[in-house]
Amino acid sequence: MAGLADSDSSRFLQACRREPVDRTPIWLMRQAGRYMSEYREIRKSIGMLDLIKRPDLSCQVTMQPIDAFDLDAAIIFADILPPLGGLGLKVGFEAGEGPIVYNPVRDEADVLALATPDIQEATGFTLEAIRLARRELDSRGIPLIGFSGAPFTLACYSVEGGSSKDFIITKRLMMGRPDLWRQLMDKLTGLVGGYLRAQAEAGAQALQLFDTWAGLLSPSDYMEFALPYNQAVIREASKAGVPVIYFSTGTDGILELVAQSGADVIGVDWRVDLGEAWRRIGPGFAVQGNLDPVALLGDWPELKKRAAGVLKSAGGRPGHIFNLGHGVLRDTPVDSVRRLVDFVHEYRFEEGT
Repeated sequence: MAGLADSDSSRFLQACRREPVDRTPIWLMRQAGRYMSEYREIRKSIGMLDLIKRPDLSCQVTMQPIDAFDLDAAIIFADILPPLGGLGLKVGFEAGEGPIVYNPVRDEADVLALATPDIQEATGFTLEAIRLARRELDSRGIPLIGFSGAPFTLACYSVEGGSSKDFIITKRLMMGRPDLWRQLMDKLTGLVGGYLRAQAEAGAQALQLFDTWAGLLSPSDYMEFALPYNQAVIREASKAGVPVIYFSTGTDGILELVAQSGADVIGVDWRVDLGEAWRRIGPGFAVQGNLDPVALLGDWPELKKRAAGVLKSAGGRPGHIFNLGHGVLRDTPVDSVRRLVDFVHEYRFEEGT
């Protein structure tokens, strides 16, 4: 594919490989989204699911932050739930409620009824969007990230039927019917592993596994009910030969277990100092993070101070990718994103400014 050499030597991919870079690379989770007027304009005439299923529009939205800011990577515009359609689950997005699974998995019959998906058929729209975006990005030497929800996080939505504070129904199934849980997770693991590998084959140059709800689990539950499936997914995704990022939230208490995922890069949220997280994760990993997204809602002096704190904690070591500890918030000023990106690129560790 034209332009591969240029994007493959980008500072983002170099950092994923823990190679020295000329400046800290930065991209932002949800860097395309509601805080951008260009995105809101598109959403006036199309729903979220329909937008994701239009490869041309998905590509267009992927490119919006790349056109607006000096970011070091793009991430395909998609969502973690639509691939669940391949299992036979009906997914939607309701205004004010977020993602919905209309036929949640609640008992043995529901688990047994889950289909074995054809990845190309179930996710072809996103795979085509990746191919389109690569054509746009290659001339700029900017790599593209593909992604999926992790098995545990997808199980939470599949069982609960939507978002929840505690995911009690999910955890009750997990604890009360571990045999059934394993069957469900095996199905999800096959889906996620195949989907990530297909994204790499379509042109994604790095892959991120989002485990948004892993922090709900105790250390022992994470080890039994989530970690083995993450490891299986990452083994499958790694066969594509691209870096794999594992990002979870609320897992500052179990970072040593998170590091056993097999990922090349560990993403951390803002609940832990980045330098301390790196020490606990170990030197054999790149680390991504970890500014609190709310910092982008404040004034520039405070945002600059907090961004500098993350950079100082990283200490200029090869393998740091600057990001937020979660996604860009809807009310984030566009100018704050622009100034943050420029500041990270201009920061010099020998000067500390």
